[in-house]
Amino acid sequence: MVEQLGALAAAVEAPRNRPRRIVATMGTVIGIDVRDRDVPESALDDAIAWLVDVDARFSPYRAGSEISRLARAEIVAEDCSADVRFVLTRCEALRQESEGFFDIRGPGLLGGLDPSGYVKGWAVEEAAFILEAAGARNYAINAGGDVILRGSPEPGRSWIVGIRHPVEADQIVARLSFGAAVGRWAVATSGLYERGKHIVNPRTGRSPDELLSMTVGGPSLAVADAYATTAFAMGRDGLAWLATRPGYGGYAIDRDLRPSWNEAVEPLLAAARETLGPAA
Repeated sequence: MVEQLGALAAAVEAPRNRPRRIVATMGTVIGIDVRDRDVPESALDDAIAWLVDVDARFSPYRAGSEISRLARAEIVAEDCSADVRFVLTRCEALRQESEGFFDIRGPGLLGGLDPSGYVKGWAVEEAAFILEAAGARNYAINAGGDVILRGSPEPGRSWIVGIRHPVEADQIVARLSFGAAVGRWAVATSGLYERGKHIVNPRTGRSPDELLSMTVGGPSLAVADAYATTAFAMGRDGLAWLATRPGYGGYAIDRDLRPSWNEAVEPLLAAARETLGPAA
C-alpha cells in the first residue's frame, strides 16, 4: 500500500497489531507507524501530545502562540520557553550557514516571523526520540511528506520513499530505498505546489522560479527540512550547495520538469525517471 501525505509517499505495508497513529496537527497530517510489537501504545500517545504542544506554541497561524506573540512584540525572546529560544538560535545559525537563503524573518513571511521551515522537522525528530526511548527501533513517521525512518518495515525489506511529481500529484517520479544498515534517515521536500509562494529568494525578494521541487535526504529531519527550503530558494545552485553539506544529498526537479540529483542521493535511488514530460 502507498501512503501519500503531501510531497512524499512512504511505501509501506500496514501490518496488524502494531502501534500506529494518524493525527492532524501542525497544518498537516502526521502518520506514525511502529513495526516493533513491544513498544507501548503510551509512547505513541506521548509523541502525539508533543507534536500537538509544539503546534500550540510555534504556529504563526495561532494568535496566542509564543511565535505569534513574539512577532507582535508582546513578548521578547527571553520571555519565551526554552524550546522557542533553542529554535530561534538554530534558525539564526542556519541563516548564517546559508548566507541568508534560510531566513525565518524574511520578507513576505506571515507576521514577519515564521520558523515553520525548521520547526516541523525538529518536532517530528523529537517525536522519534520519544519512540526510541520506549524501545522503537523500526518505524516511520510521515509528516505531510517529510519522513523520518529507522530500521526496516520487516526483516529483509527496506523502507521505500517516493518523490512526488510536482505537477501530477498522483505520480511518483523516483523512489529512495533505505535499508536497516542506513540507520536513522530523513527526507524532506520543498516546493510551491502545496503552500503557494511561501519561499523567498533573499537576493531578489521574490519567490524562486527555477525549480518546482527540491528533495533533501540526510540523518536529521530538522536539518533536511531547512536545507530543502534553502536549496529550493537557491534554484539551480541548490544541488551544488548541498554537495558542500556533509551527509546530505538532493534531488531537484526544474521548471521544465527535468530531474537532477547529486552523488549523495545516487546510492539511495531505487528507480528514477530521467524525463518527466513537457512542462504544464
